[in-house]
Amino acid sequence: MTSPLELPSDDRDLSPHTGYTRAHWEAAADGLLRAAWQWSTPGRALLDLPGRPSGSGVRSDGLEGYARTFLAAAFRVAGADGKDPHGWLDRYADGLAAGTRTPGRDDPESWPLILDHHVQGQPMVESASVAIGLRLTRPWLWDRLDAGVQDRAEEWLRGALRHTPAPNNWYLFPYSVAAFLESVGRGDAETARAKERALDLLEGWYRGQGWYADGDGAAFDHYNGWALHLYPVLDAHLSGDPELSAHYGSRLREHLDSFSLLFGGDGAPIHFGRSLTYRFAAGSAVALGAVTGHTPLSPGASRRVISGSLRYFLDRGATGTDGLLSLGWHGPHEATLQHYSGPASPYWASKAFVSLLAPEGHPLWTATEEPAPSEGPDRVLALPAPGLLIQSTRADGIVRLHNHGSDHVRPHEGESGVQDDPLYSRHSYSTVTGPTSKVNAADNHLAVVVAGVRSGRRSIRPLGAGQGDGWGWAASWHRPVFTSGAPMVPGLRVESVTVVRGRYELRVHRVLGAPAGARVEQTGWATGPDDDVRSVLHGLHGWETSDEVRAPQGTAYTRWAVVPRLGADAEGTVLLVSLASLTAEPDATALAVAVSAVNVDGDTVEVGWAEDGATTRIDFEPLKVEHR
Repeated sequence: MTSPLELPSDDRDLSPHTGYTRAHWEAAADGLLRAAWQWSTPGRALLDLPGRPSGSGVRSDGLEGYARTFLAAAFRVAGADGKDPHGWLDRYADGLAAGTRTPGRDDPESWPLILDHHVQGQPMVESASVAIGLRLTRPWLWDRLDAGVQDRAEEWLRGALRHTPAPNNWYLFPYSVAAFLESVGRGDAETARAKERALDLLEGWYRGQGWYADGDGAAFDHYNGWALHLYPVLDAHLSGDPELSAHYGSRLREHLDSFSLLFGGDGAPIHFGRSLTYRFAAGSAVALGAVTGHTPLSPGASRRVISGSLRYFLDRGATGTDGLLSLGWHGPHEATLQHYSGPASPYWASKAFVSLLAPEGHPLWTATEEPAPSEGPDRVLALPAPGLLIQSTRADGIVRLHNHGSDHVRPHEGESGVQDDPLYSRHSYSTVTGPTSKVNAADNHLAVVVAGVRSGRRSIRPLGAGQGDGWGWAASWHRPVFTSGAPMVPGLRVESVTVVRGRYELRVHRVLGAPAGARVEQTGWATGPDDDVRSVLHGLHGWETSDEVRAPQGTAYTRWAVVPRLGADAEGTVLLVSLASLTAEPDATALAVAVSAVNVDGDTVEVGWAEDGATTRIDFEPLKVEHR
């Protein structure tokens, strides 16, 4: 499928991998804006895009349409040093005047007030985009507004400073508002408090290796790039603050050491975590790193990653036939969405256009494209701080993320009361498969079945992660939770270790305290009948049955999916070993002959590898993983 946006012809000399140049980015921004602006209100304050409303309601969705597209327009015009051939800023100036005239009123143009996150919070999210857009375009928009409009805009924005954000990255929204107000000479004690509060929280959320938790829990996902790094680093860049830039820029650089590997050879970001309908916003941190110089990537590799992600979605129907970004992944996909997703939500993808802040002569645009990190040699990267393990294979360009640390369970929630979230609870994710929906069989999941009810995985407790030459491991434990009957079985615990090398995934589980009559099931990757990738799951020890289970609702990648499954009866302590593979290699070695020997002695597992005679040893008491 090709995009309906009007883009220049490919330039395969400068960009041999994607064909995209800076001109393609400008054209993509213009095309997205042109399609969205067909749905503006007469006064231009709201963009009421077609589609199902979010949980915040239609008026908030209209503000979202204005604010998120404003980001794209602001990056577009600021990156062109004020040149605005399509007159985008005139529209946003009109909309700002109309929306802030009588905020909170039920009329065709007024913006909703910014209130506490649990009352009417979504406008706080959008206030950050409005503030950043005004800051980026100050000489051509803000400075030309009537004083009355400026005052009204400030008063509306200050609602973000005076109300309570959600307990996560939301604190960076009032931070961004405060930073804008200070940049135009309207700072005071209130703006200073908002900035200090956000930066103090960021310090507490920083876990190391360039990764932040999204709040006080253990949620590590794309919000690291498009929020937790983007807002403070962009503020430091725009303000020219060398201390802030050095502090947060060094963290961004370290984050990109691992995060840049999470884009497949086809350009796809890893399909993991919430808000995936923001799509190519995943590349915003990579772009910001290139713009600010806080990146380990060369300019050509940076452009390969961000242009690959943009092209990946445009070529796969993200804009449909009308040029509007749909709610979904490739095209519309309900299971990808959250309750807060509305018709304009996908336009947080506008953050990727931060790349345009690099001017035309910047190396990001003039250097010849180089391969992305996932297009180099096979890589294994262990991240003990967030409890993640990354595995990429050059032959097929697939990147896999093994999750032993990110669960999105908020600290105040009881574990048994948390709903299953396929975007966090599964053991593994990739750039070519999506998780199955919560009403279908779960992929990449270890379930204990008690009285016919399968357990879920909620709070994930990391046990460690590490790597060697060409291999790596990560481990965690969880308490199985049941949705009906007793929520938990006393003493029941699952300890899980994933060891990867090449395309192979050695999956080892120790189940403790299984009640009489229990059964254990392990599933693999979910793939569709027309996929180019194959999912295989092979039992090595302890497993008694092998079959496949269907997932008729499919995934974000396929309308219908099938999942390989292993099963075994269990009571007391059980140790289970399997080998999994997700590959697009046509002549890949069968899993049945990849392992030469498996020895289990009490709580110790040794696996011999046929290809090179190497041995992997896992001890559970205490946990130790070796490969030699």
